[in-house]
Amino acid sequence: MTGHTFSRDELAAAFAEFEKTVDRAAQTRDWDPWVDQYSDDILYIEHAAGTMRGREQVRPWIWRTMGSFPGSYMTSFPSLWAVYDEATARVICELDNPMRDPGDGTIIGATNISILTYAGDGKWCRQEDVYNPLRFVSAAVKWCRKAAALGTLTPEAEEWMTKYGGGK
Repeated sequence: MTGHTFSRDELAAAFAEFEKTVDRAAQTRDWDPWVDQYSDDILYIEHAAGTMRGREQVRPWIWRTMGSFPGSYMTSFPSLWAVYDEATARVICELDNPMRDPGDGTIIGATNISILTYAGDGKWCRQEDVYNPLRFVSAAVKWCRKAAALGTLTPEAEEWMTKYGGGK
């Protein structure tokens, strides 16, 4: 908790900037600006990866996660909805994680709930991502099967599928 309260307008503006930064990172595949919008002492709780403290614990994790399948095939992270809680300086949202087209226009992905705590000055001091990791595995498997059927399965995705998805 930040101990500060922020108006709904301030939270909404900060979250809009967060979304722009995340979208830019997804387009450029440069994750540093995403990480740089966190405070130095960010507490990042990721239910599958664990708890990270500080930007320099988050940075290598996000680069590794988004640099390998299936993260590297996620094209954007738009919010489907958001709630602003001024009393706790939090934004609670559902983020979509669509994967790139496997070759026939199909959109495959999974969603997560993120709870962001605003610290002020465009920085976030806490993020918690809440989701069922098996839904993400299931989406990646579905994507691999669709790509295999279409003849577009990449070696990286095929290797992931063999390792985690029970074969092609």
